[in-house]
Amino acid sequence: MDNKMCYFHFLISILLLSIFNTSSLAAPPSYNVVSFGAKPDGRTDSTKAFLSAWANACGSPRAATIYVPPGRFFLRNVAFQGPCKNNRITIRIDGTLVAPSDYRVIGNAGNWLFFQHVDGVTLNSGILDGQGTALWACKNSGKNCPSGATSMGFSNCNNIAINGLTSLNSQMYHVVFNGCNNVKLKGVKVLASGNSPNTDGIHVQLSSDVTILNTRISTGDDCVSIGPGTSNLWIENVACGPGHGISIGSLGKDLNEAGVQNVTVKTVTFTGTQNGLRIKSWGRPSNGFARNILFQNAIMKNVQNPIIIDQNYCPDNIGCPGQVSGVKISDVTYQDVHGTSATEVAVNFDCSSKYPCSRIRLEDVKLTYKNQPAAASCSHADGSASGLVQPKGCL
Repeated sequence: MDNKMCYFHFLISILLLSIFNTSSLAAPPSYNVVSFGAKPDGRTDSTKAFLSAWANACGSPRAATIYVPPGRFFLRNVAFQGPCKNNRITIRIDGTLVAPSDYRVIGNAGNWLFFQHVDGVTLNSGILDGQGTALWACKNSGKNCPSGATSMGFSNCNNIAINGLTSLNSQMYHVVFNGCNNVKLKGVKVLASGNSPNTDGIHVQLSSDVTILNTRISTGDDCVSIGPGTSNLWIENVACGPGHGISIGSLGKDLNEAGVQNVTVKTVTFTGTQNGLRIKSWGRPSNGFARNILFQNAIMKNVQNPIIIDQNYCPDNIGCPGQVSGVKISDVTYQDVHGTSATEVAVNFDCSSKYPCSRIRLEDVKLTYKNQPAAASCSHADGSASGLVQPKGCL
C-alpha cells in the first residue's frame, strides 16, 4: 500500500510539473487593435482602441504583443504611458497609422504618438503617415501656424528597439528621444519633402547608448540632430538627402547645459544636402561642450557645407549679437571623408574666439569643388592634419 501511495504521489508531482512547465511556456498574450474596435478604413477614430490594447499589454505580468493588421488606422494624439508590469512589449505594425489631415487637431499637442516612462518596447515595421504637407504650406507662407507635432516621441524610456519603421511627412520632427537609455534603431526610413520645415529625421537629447543603423533619411531639416546631454551615440550606414545633414547642436542655447560626448558617425552618405558633418552652437555664453567626436568614412555628393563647425549661430540676430559662444569643442576627428562640395569652401571651422576649438584632426580628407581642390577656412581652431588632406588644412 505504501509503495502504491508513493507511486501515486510521484505521478501527481510529474503531472503538476508538466502543467507548470506548459503554462510557463505558453505563448505571450497578443492584442489585436481590431478586437478593441479599431477600423482599418483610414477615417474612423481608432485612438481609444489603441489605448485599450496598450492598457492590456502594459498591465500584463508577462511579455505581450500588440498587433496592428494591414489597413490604414486613423489616430489622434496618443500617449502610451508606463511604467508597465512587464518589460517586453512588442508592437507589430503591418498597416499604416494615419494622423489627422487637419493640422489644427494635433498641431499644438507636442507629439502625435508618445511613449513615456516605458521599459522594454520593440516596434517592428509599419508606416507612420504624419500628413504634414498642409502645415508645411502654412509655415512656408509666413502665416501664424501651430508649431506641429512630432510623429513619434519617447521620453524617459529605456531599452527601446525600432526595426523597419517608415515615417512619412511628419508635421515637425519624425522621431525624438529625450531622456532615454539603450535605444536601437535599425532599417528605419524617413521621408519628407526637402522644403518641409523643422522636420528633423531623428533627434536625440539627454540620452545615452543610442544606436542608429542602416537608415535612409530624406527630409527638410537635419537628418539626425544631436542635442545637449547626448552621450555614447553610434550612427552607422546612414544615407542622408535631401536635408541639412547630421548635426550636433544647436548647443549653447542655455547658459547651463549638459554637454555632448562620445559620438561616432561612420559609413554615411550625403546627397545634395545643405550640410554634411556639422557642429553648431549659439553665439552666446554657455557651459556646454562637445568632445570625443569621430566622423569616419563619409561620402559627400554635391553638399553645400561638407565639414562645418559654426559657433556663431544666431538665427534672426536675436539674443546673441555681440556675444561669443561659451561651448567648448574638442577632440573631433574627421577620417576618410571624400566627395564633392557645392560651394568653394568645403571645410569651415568657425569657432569661438573665447574658447577656440582644440584637437581637431583631419585624416585622409579629399573634397573637390567643380573638379578642382576645394578651399578651407579656419577661425580660432587648433588641430592637426595627416595623410592626404585636400583642401590643404588651415589648422
